[in-house]
Amino acid sequence: MISYLRRISHLFNKQLAKEKTFAKSIANITGQTPINLNLYKLAVCHTSAAKEDKLGVRSSNERLEYLGDAILGAVIAEFLFKKFPYKDEGFLTEIRSRIVNRESLNKLGKKIGLNKIVEFNPGRGGNTHKSLYGDALEALVGAVYLDKGFKSCRKFILTRLLQPHFDLNEIIENNLNFKSVLIEWAQKESKDIKFVIIKEVGSIHHKEFTAQVLIEDEPVSTGTGFSKKKAEQAAAEKACQIREIK
Repeated sequence: MISYLRRISHLFNKQLAKEKTFAKSIANITGQTPINLNLYKLAVCHTSAAKEDKLGVRSSNERLEYLGDAILGAVIAEFLFKKFPYKDEGFLTEIRSRIVNRESLNKLGKKIGLNKIVEFNPGRGGNTHKSLYGDALEALVGAVYLDKGFKSCRKFILTRLLQPHFDLNEIIENNLNFKSVLIEWAQKESKDIKFVIIKEVGSIHHKEFTAQVLIEDEPVSTGTGFSKKKAEQAAAEKACQIREIK
């Protein structure tokens, strides 16, 4: 009986130590002590590592990712709106896109240490592993929002993610022409490429365009912008990410 109790106590202490280590990791990343640790555990659980509960439901970070994506976009949009009071919506949309695009968030997720705590199964998930850390970062934003509220979440995004890791002047100056990159790649690979405007919405003086990239007549990506050129650039950028073209 005493031996059994000792084993139980050992397992309990081991689990407690593991939770303390995880909580410390989250605090180091967010700058805030977590309250509901289960939210953060879920935020770093990729769908490939999700386990079934008693009802047969697999819980992963996908729902938190959805929430975090919306909050991250809104906070960055507000920051840029106030930072650049005389810039038009096209400029603001483009800069925000460069900050929150999948490749950028994936790199940032690794920088802040999510690669050390994310749970995933390499044998499952397929192409979803390419955005593993970016997805986890968005899920983490969602977890902070639910755990600490909007004000604390906004502080986390601005002081722990945006300001230390993004040079806005460099982002503005580094105006990479993704359309040219994509066309050059297509020429090298002998691929037929087309840019097609598939949608126009809004008034005559305030239109938003949606462009589509087709490679060998197969749709690859779409992008939006307040001019045809910006829509094509947005679509080209997504196509470069999808095809991993640099």
